[in-house]
Amino acid sequence: MNQFTFRPQGVCSQLIEIETEGNIIQDVRFTGGCNGNLQGISALLKGMTVENAIDRLSGIHCGFKDTSCPDQLSRALKAMQEQA
Repeated sequence: MNQFTFRPQGVCSQLIEIETEGNIIQDVRFTGGCNGNLQGISALLKGMTVENAIDRLSGIHCGFKDTSCPDQLSRALKAMQEQA
């Protein structure tokens, strides 16, 4: 099991923790942010491939911001891939 920690920028959440097994997302935990929405995102991502999650979440905006917690998660997943 691989674990990766990411500090998002420009959003309410302060930390994203990701656990993967191979290329499959096992768990995603957010610290801060909109708790219910982020729990929902985490539940939907379990069992999804990293690439599929990146494709679905990349570029989502939150209100007037150029990013969002889902977009920051896609950036975290990309950073995790680059580090591997």
